Amino acid sequence: MKLIHGGDVAGYEAEYGAKPLDFSANINPLGLPQGVRQAVIGALDSADAYPDPLCRKLRQAIARQEGLPMEQILCGNGAADLIFRLVLALRPKKALVTAPTFAEYEQALALVGCQVQRHMLLEKDDFQLMDRFLQQLHPGLDMVFLCNPNNPTGQVIRPALLDEIGERCGKMGIRLVVDECFQSFLDQPDRHTMKGKLEKDPMLFLLRAFTKFYAMAGIRLGYGLCADTQLLEQMAQCGQPWGVSSLAQAAGIAALQEKEYAQKTRVLIAKERGWLRQALAEQKQRVVGGKANYLFFQTDTPELGQKMRRCGVMIRCCGNYPGLDDSWYRVAVRSHPENLRLIEALKQARSM
Repeated sequence: MKLIHGGDVAGYEAEYGAKPLDFSANINPLGLPQGVRQAVIGALDSADAYPDPLCRKLRQAIARQEGLPMEQILCGNGAADLIFRLVLALRPKKALVTAPTFAEYEQALALVGCQVQRHMLLEKDDFQLMDRFLQQLHPGLDMVFLCNPNNPTGQVIRPALLDEIGERCGKMGIRLVVDECFQSFLDQPDRHTMKGKLEKDPMLFLLRAFTKFYAMAGIRLGYGLCADTQLLEQMAQCGQPWGVSSLAQAAGIAALQEKEYAQKTRVLIAKERGWLRQALAEQKQRVVGGKANYLFFQTDTPELGQKMRRCGVMIRCCGNYPGLDDSWYRVAVRSHPENLRLIEALKQARSM
């Protein structure tokens, strides 16, 4: 099976017999919070019982965090699970996605035979979403997917443009899905969320995840926000009833209490993102975007990803994203010692 994402540590270990330094997955370098670790251990005592299929305590905790009714929250086995449930519930005939962007949108849409239109993000615009996107919106569309900040570019959508897109989609009856899974890593996350639009726009659906920010990729937990509670009920039926394990539910509740961890994360990422951007530029790598916890760059070093693997470091080649080729890469922003190792491996790889 061909894998389309980064983070294949198991594959690296099978090939090299050692664990790599993984910059190919955008996980919080602080690691799993201690409170979350203890919550998972504590939940083992109840692992012999089925988890709450409605995730009631978790949704209550998220509702307090987000300032929304718990009826407007649906939890899933990561945000990817919710993407597939959403598409299966609505079965859109025509949808619009940007490119390059996260692969699961098109994967889910293809599952229901949806006709997908791609709006190409242009290199001359540094892969930013521009006003010309508005021309692609028309009443014949059933669904639009946007990723903000975008993966892999790390570019954010200008708030005024995002508001205009939301208004037009609402008037045209288009379901607007905005993936905000990396929003917590932004310097001003509240400026870039559409959460304040939910109550007045039942056609808006937001995706969030614990996976990256709380370093819970192996636990798998995400949630959707939407004022259309009937849609959330439909989505709940489009998959197994126990989509979120009791361990994941306990982890999510504990993660929301990690205020100090969240603050430390934002400080670390902001500092190291600037340092790593400069270090990559000094190595003649062309850095673009990069507003979240990863940097997107172009290299003139052939087969850079493979050479980095031989140096013990995994980075994400973006050649399998529509609109990109193998000269584009994405690297996570990690701790300073790890970022130093990345740059040393890059120097070594460029000399091979």
